Amino acid sequence: MPGSPPPFSVLDLAPICEGGDAAQTFRNSVDLARHVERLGYARYWLAEHHNMPGIASSATSLVIGHVAAATSRIRVGSGGIMLPNHAPLVIAEQFGTLATLFPGRIDLGLGRAPGTDPRTAHALRRTLSGDVDGFPEDVIELMGYLGPPRAGRRVHAIPGEGTDVEFWILGSSLFGASLAAALGLPFAFASHFAPAQLMEALALYRSKFQPSERLAAPRVMVGSTLVVAPTDDEARFHFSSLQQAFLNLRSNRPGRLPRPRAGFDAGLADIERALLDEALSCAFVGSPETVRRGLEGFLARTGADELIVSAQVHDHVARLRSYALLAEVRDQLAPRSSRSAIPSGTA
Repeated sequence: MPGSPPPFSVLDLAPICEGGDAAQTFRNSVDLARHVERLGYARYWLAEHHNMPGIASSATSLVIGHVAAATSRIRVGSGGIMLPNHAPLVIAEQFGTLATLFPGRIDLGLGRAPGTDPRTAHALRRTLSGDVDGFPEDVIELMGYLGPPRAGRRVHAIPGEGTDVEFWILGSSLFGASLAAALGLPFAFASHFAPAQLMEALALYRSKFQPSERLAAPRVMVGSTLVVAPTDDEARFHFSSLQQAFLNLRSNRPGRLPRPRAGFDAGLADIERALLDEALSCAFVGSPETVRRGLEGFLARTGADELIVSAQVHDHVARLRSYALLAEVRDQLAPRSSRSAIPSGTA
């Protein structure tokens, strides 16, 4: 709506927490989805990862269906499906089924990374020729299966053909930006964990965008990690869970989402601090006022049409509260018309 802040959405990485299990994760996801639906968030996305002991959303389309069935209005989708792991027809049938069960509410965000290690990627595909270099062709094939019926087509997605599935290209580099622009699709940048090329990718996407039947003008979603608590100190305490998990993953020691640790920042080595500062430079952690100031600058700098938020918080009640406080921050943000958005083609 003109004159209002951009929509806020949720990226749920379905964390399996220390002391918990996957069943608890799924209960928490449903509770969070209902919570943010009441708070007016626009979308609820889940991500595909495999062989990750701290992430429960490997069967992503099943979890999407579970969340969609437990909610009534919020859009639910993938952030994203890692298409090289799958035959496009299989994804078309899965998301065509979801769109038939939950019409007008299903999003299909697509990425080209495997979301896992090479051995697991091989286990997923076996002898199928999954290849990140074939990602553009796979996207086009998938769009064809979910598009309107066409004369002469021999293979059909049933259900799927003609369903109202909203496509997004996901990326953390210039490749995804170029593909989204060429296909005339909305683009979501993974700045919540890989922000290095954010501004360059947005400028490329906007300057090269080709209007399509699906989208007349560029549409950009940017990712951010946000942890909001009544005080800066408490927010940093909860944020330490993600910091620990990120360092564990980079050290090839993936595990469940750790419990938060007081004073974690103080014990970091210089190389660990630099790694976290680089990867999480688009994270905003603190009291509502601290987060509001950070978000104002971030949204003005990117000119984002939508913000998708990840909050890897070990304590479920604190996580719910973080999203509630963020909704209050959202409602206090300056209208888009009064913020200086980045013009097309500039960084």
